[in-house]
Amino acid sequence: MQRDPAALKAALADLEQRNLKRRRRTDVGGLVNFCSNDYLGLKDHPEVTRAFIAAAEEYGVGSGASHMVTGHGPEHEALEEEFAAFTGREKALVFSTGYMANLGVIGALADQKASIVSDKLNHASLIDGCRLSGAEIRRYRHGDSAHAAELLAAAHEETRLLVTDGVFSMDGDVAPLRELARAARDSKAWLMVDDAHGLGVVGATGRGCCEHFGLGSNDVPVLVGTFGKAFGTFGAFVAGDADLIEFLLQKSRTYIYTTALPPAVAAATRAALRVSQSESWRRERVRALASRLRTGLSDLGIGYTQSEDDPARTSIVPVILGEPERALAASAALEEQGLLVTAIRPPTVPPGTARLRITLSAAHDETQVDALLACLSKVVAA
Repeated sequence: MQRDPAALKAALADLEQRNLKRRRRTDVGGLVNFCSNDYLGLKDHPEVTRAFIAAAEEYGVGSGASHMVTGHGPEHEALEEEFAAFTGREKALVFSTGYMANLGVIGALADQKASIVSDKLNHASLIDGCRLSGAEIRRYRHGDSAHAAELLAAAHEETRLLVTDGVFSMDGDVAPLRELARAARDSKAWLMVDDAHGLGVVGATGRGCCEHFGLGSNDVPVLVGTFGKAFGTFGAFVAGDADLIEFLLQKSRTYIYTTALPPAVAAATRAALRVSQSESWRRERVRALASRLRTGLSDLGIGYTQSEDDPARTSIVPVILGEPERALAASAALEEQGLLVTAIRPPTVPPGTARLRITLSAAHDETQVDALLACLSKVVAA
């Protein structure tokens, strides 16, 4: 865009006119929040909070440097070991954000001589990582493993990387990982799975989509996860074989050239992992609430997207409304009833698919879900 105040004003006015202008808010108090990613209700857990405070008192509020200088401490080391064990991998590497993890991993593994095959509905951080790598990018139809295999087979580059979300954040559906793992093996490609929205919730013990499909590190050699969803804190990690993690430590620019996660956040995340395992009822509750919501929506005749594999296994329930103005109006009407459900609009989702992205948490109860259904019956079904 040209350096012209009038051009900026015109661009902002255009977003406003098309109901696509985003706004931040600070006044969520008093509302029942149905759009948080705090799936297990851990961000306010006393044990997690106590761990944060204790570590802040011992180490201070910041790490003071990058991991490669003096920012990597005992809490980071323990966090990496515990998440490696949790995911069944040899090693893990902690990043400051999930966005940085995806950019850093893709940039380290792929360059201008590589080929990347990517799901069309991948998260923005995966899309940007692919673009910034300079690799040849081929996008396959969402969830279409046969198309992914076809594109991998057609790639002539020696280095091939197949990239997908585990659970897609705007649709709540699960990637066909068994088939994608087979396609990657057949083409001698890396398979990278960002399971940000699956870890903690999906799988018999909350170990994510890989556990659900029975896949190990040979099937999914590059596993990315975040701490800011089900674990309620902040940051991210990549898990894999020891040589992969050492390579990323040496080559991942978004790991090397940024300040390390505060030790207190690492300590709080360790506590959250412990709680997620000891209080398995949280995972069971969020699944039950998601199932209750989906059943209620079906009874009301309100359409929603779902996982073909098992819709009750994810805690994301999008109600597609079409145009942005309709989604905004529905969101505003729900807020008047004390319910917070953000309207998701393009470019976050494709044109014509603006939606209410409803997320369930173990912090919710059946009464709140029923109240949401009652309001949706008036706001959406009307």
